[in-house]
Amino acid sequence: MNKTFLAAIMMATLPIACSAPSSDTAETTETVEAAVAEVSDAVQVPVFTGPAGSENVAVSGYDTVSYFEGDGVPVEGSDEHRVKYNGVEYHFATAENAAKFQAEPAKFAPQYGGHCAWAASRGKLASGDPTLYAIVDGKLYLNFNQQVQDTWNEDIPGFIEKADTEFPKIPADARYDDA
Repeated sequence: MNKTFLAAIMMATLPIACSAPSSDTAETTETVEAAVAEVSDAVQVPVFTGPAGSENVAVSGYDTVSYFEGDGVPVEGSDEHRVKYNGVEYHFATAENAAKFQAEPAKFAPQYGGHCAWAASRGKLASGDPTLYAIVDGKLYLNFNQQVQDTWNEDIPGFIEKADTEFPKIPADARYDDA
């Protein structure tokens, strides 16, 4: 084909290919982007989101604000109310809880990235069960299973002190299934 002819076709179709999206597409994009608020801070730690390859949702989808408010019983969140914090999604039962988390994520996010608090005291990663928890000095701690939580309960201040020293040594990109 003739170079001039090809150039003419490309010039004729360029405005179509580079035009702004229709208003319908723009509205859809805005709605999707508005659905997931994103916040981040300097805290970069490994966050428990399940085995490698599972979805990127912290605390097994539980609403972390629910641990601190109401009757203090954790409730499952919904992907309708979610906030992305340091690259990981957190789900909430209500838009109000999502807004509270977005305003102060460090206040509501579990310690040690939601990994087991006792394992963190040993410099290890293990999954944190969102139903086995304690709030100590306004901070949320999860544990692997009931036996581990019973052990952790024997010396909570000591295990927190050890975990605060050992957990930062774990690389931020580590996962519990390869620790």
